[in-house]
Amino acid sequence: MRKFKKFVSTAIIAAMAGTLCLTGCGSNSSSESSTGSSKSEKQVTVAVVQPMSHTSLDQIRDTITSELGKDDNIKVVTDNANGDTAALSSIIENYKSEGVDIVVPIATSTAQTAKSVYDGEDTPIVFAAVSDPEAAGLTGEDCANITGVSNNIPADEIVKLIANFQPDYKKIGFLYTSSETNSVSTITAAKKYCDDNNIAYEESSISNVSELQTAVESLISKGVDALYTGNDNTIASAMATYTDAAYAKKVPIYCGADSMVADGGFATVGVNYVQLGKQVADMVEKIANGEKVSDIPYETISDYAKYVNMQAVKQF
Repeated sequence: MRKFKKFVSTAIIAAMAGTLCLTGCGSNSSSESSTGSSKSEKQVTVAVVQPMSHTSLDQIRDTITSELGKDDNIKVVTDNANGDTAALSSIIENYKSEGVDIVVPIATSTAQTAKSVYDGEDTPIVFAAVSDPEAAGLTGEDCANITGVSNNIPADEIVKLIANFQPDYKKIGFLYTSSETNSVSTITAAKKYCDDNNIAYEESSISNVSELQTAVESLISKGVDALYTGNDNTIASAMATYTDAAYAKKVPIYCGADSMVADGGFATVGVNYVQLGKQVADMVEKIANGEKVSDIPYETISDYAKYVNMQAVKQF
């Protein structure tokens, strides 16, 4: 088992005059970012793969491609499964057959798929935004070719944030997608904190976006004063539905990422995905320059960004 290495990013505190404006969304079909090779005979080809599009994932992708695009010796190709699990596997299989040098899977499901496809191979895999690498099976002796950057969230800080904004709250509603290991892990940690501190909560899980509105309404009917969703790709891709249902009942939504606040959430102590993307790009460059993956343990951002959506504040 490799040791953890903590990477401390700069904390960013932003009280926004409107919804957060963040760079991110770009082309999600196969594309290339390259300036040609001038320093070596052979470029290193890096494949960046994401499971779907939403602000957080697009932000990570764009930051990685932008950072790596500064290196003439690195060629970047990107692809997006657009929520299709079967397509995700096919995309990575294709990159394997093409012989790409480094694979960068964004999000837990993509990283797990990459591990499965490259089972027994030594092609470097550098994951981005995996909340719990151990629970996802991305650490250990069979993962010598895998490293990356975790977007683990401090569950206790989120609950404290709720108490700061709503000192009289009685109950929290946890909402997550049951099939997303990253999301389940985040909520499990939050529930443990609540159990240890005698904080009441209700929980509801969904299997797809079509169940989101009903799940929100169900939690609110049980008397929750605040809603919390961590790093959840399915829900992050449908923030408009989430906020419409919650804000109609004057219930704030606390999120696990700044980008989810940008898309309508109320507040977060969460991950700055531009910073995460830069960390991933730095790892890829080290590997492209000859460092062994086994010598680069995965990193976890240990200092978090705080954001408040002042436009959402007005609704409460």
